[in-house]
Amino acid sequence: MVRDGFYYALPLVAIAGFLGWLLGAGWAVLPLLLAIFFLWFFRDPERPIPQEPGVLVSPADGKVTDVSQVNLAGAPRTRISIFLSVFDVHVNRSPISGIIREVQYQKGKFLNAMAASSADQNEQNIVTVEGQGHTVVFKQIAGLLARRIVFNPKIGDRLERGQRVGLIKFGSRVDVIFDATSDVRVKVGDRVKGGASILALLRESDATMAGAGASHARQGSH
Repeated sequence: MVRDGFYYALPLVAIAGFLGWLLGAGWAVLPLLLAIFFLWFFRDPERPIPQEPGVLVSPADGKVTDVSQVNLAGAPRTRISIFLSVFDVHVNRSPISGIIREVQYQKGKFLNAMAASSADQNEQNIVTVEGQGHTVVFKQIAGLLARRIVFNPKIGDRLERGQRVGLIKFGSRVDVIFDATSDVRVKVGDRVKGGASILALLRESDATMAGAGASHARQGSH
C-alpha cells in the first residue's frame, strides 16, 4: 500500500472514534467507510513484469481510450492513452528500462481526463526515458478530481521496466508516446494493468528521438 493511504485514513479513524464516543456508534460509520475507501484506493499490488526484449508495458491500470498516430519532434509516433477511474490502482510504473533524460512538470487545468483537450491543457508531468535504442515519453495527466501528481525519480536515474515511479491521486490519465513502427498489442476499450500488460513491441531503433525530450512532448497530441 502507498503510504498516502494512511495519511487520509488515520485522521478519519480518529474522527470516527471521537464521533462514536460523543454521539454514538452510528455517527462513526461514515468516516470509517471513508477510511476503508482510502486504504483500498492506495493499494499497490505486486505485478508480474514481462521479461521479453523490446516490450513496452503499461505505465498504469485503466482503460485504453485512444490509440493514434501523432507527430513528435518531426517524427511519426504512436500514442496510447489510458484512463484511470477512481476504482483503478493509481500507482504508475515505467514502461521500459532506461535512463530518465528529462522530466517536465506543466501546470494547467483539471478537465475531464477522457477529453482529448486534457492531453494539452491539464496539469501534467512529462517524462522522457531512453534505453535499448528507444526513447519513450509518458505523461502523468491530472483529471477532473486529481489535484496532485507524484513522481519520485529524477533526471539521470535508471529505471527498470515496470518499476514504480509515482502515482496520480484519484481520476486521471496516462499517455505513452513511442516509435510508430512498433507493433501495438492493444486497442481502444481494452483494460490494462500497470507493469504487467504489454502495450507494444518496440521493433526498431528509436535513435531519431534521442535527445528530443519532453520539451516537444506536448506536440504529440496535435
